[in-house]
Amino acid sequence: MTDSKRTATLTIDGRTLELPIHSPTMGPDVVDITKLYAQGDVFTHDPGFTSTSACESQITFIDGDKGQLLHRGYPIDQLAEKSHYLEVCYLLLYGELPGADQLEDFENRVTNHTMVHEQMMNFFRGFRRDAHPMAIMNGVVGAMSAFYHDSTDINDPWQREVASIRMIAKVPTIAAYAFKYSMGQPFVYPRNDLDYASNFLRMCFAVPAEDYEVNPILARAMDRIFTLHADHEQNASTSTVRLAGSSGANPFACIAAGIACLWGPAHGGANQACLEMLEEIGSVDRIPEFIKRAKDKNDPFRLMGFGHRVYKNFDPRAVVMKKSADEVLALLGVEDNPKLQVAKELERIALEDEYFASKKLFPNVDFYSGIILEAMGFPTSMFTPIFAVSRTVGWIAQWKEMVNEGNVKIGRPRQLYTGATTRDYVDVESR
Repeated sequence: MTDSKRTATLTIDGRTLELPIHSPTMGPDVVDITKLYAQGDVFTHDPGFTSTSACESQITFIDGDKGQLLHRGYPIDQLAEKSHYLEVCYLLLYGELPGADQLEDFENRVTNHTMVHEQMMNFFRGFRRDAHPMAIMNGVVGAMSAFYHDSTDINDPWQREVASIRMIAKVPTIAAYAFKYSMGQPFVYPRNDLDYASNFLRMCFAVPAEDYEVNPILARAMDRIFTLHADHEQNASTSTVRLAGSSGANPFACIAAGIACLWGPAHGGANQACLEMLEEIGSVDRIPEFIKRAKDKNDPFRLMGFGHRVYKNFDPRAVVMKKSADEVLALLGVEDNPKLQVAKELERIALEDEYFASKKLFPNVDFYSGIILEAMGFPTSMFTPIFAVSRTVGWIAQWKEMVNEGNVKIGRPRQLYTGATTRDYVDVESR
């Protein structure tokens, strides 16, 4: 944060307050209202915190008007095209791209921590066989604090580092096991000779009777999904992790809180909602009917996977994801899958239709990631767990940044109270 001598003047009932204005390295200036309540006896009302800066961060920057997403200053399209997920993890955690030796050391540390404690298998077996994979993930990740006591002290930098590596390494294993459990199949142990994305795909799709040969195109597409979802600034789940962390909670509990928030359909379930919409449309010949409904202001139907709350132009992640979607569909084909046929035709119409172009309703990252995961063979119930795998590093980076600041102030939002005023208790006989 760059301090400046500029101030904003606020007048309340004849009293004048001078509020400092801070200038960030990128983005709009920020009016500092830290002392507003102490000096003015008022506080602000901002539902959803859409106009409030709750923290100072150097990790991710988004300019929704320009369609820009930067990690530590690097554009997401460059990272997705030229880098890979674990290198982006290093960047988010440590602030700079690694040298060759640093990257090799980091990859080895992650790879050698992918197995989970064998006794944790008992947690999976305690869930109903038809439990949602996100419910299982939330419970098992939270339970990690019961097994890894040597990395729960948030005041120890080394323990914070160990916890970070453990979660980046083990959350994919937990997600894959949740998938296997929901299908009634045996767990598949991770292998140290595979890269991060390939290892995840194998744990999901291999069976003891027949191994799974990972196709490099699918592995690359999976790696891009991980990379493009690694962090997204102060979204709902990231803010949840920071809020939980502000109380001094251990890192496993904080990430479990993030997973719980991500499970909400308005957040991590967008790609699942997109596939459910494609299933509702059903066939290519019904697309005109739904396009007409989408244009009707009086019809509640909305095209899922188009447009974005933050990006008012285009989603920069979608450009890269579209390339992966084209590669995966070319490999696996869409001829026998009605949903994928509908998706391809809907994409074509949306990109050519003036109505969608004028409203900037372009296909977003959720549209393409859902198509890719569907084509790979993942059920929609696994879309959000895969999102959680991707976002784990972003949550950890944001949590570590907050803890490293020192003197963390516990989150305590205020409220606009509209309930009853003071009244006296009345005995039940007199009511």
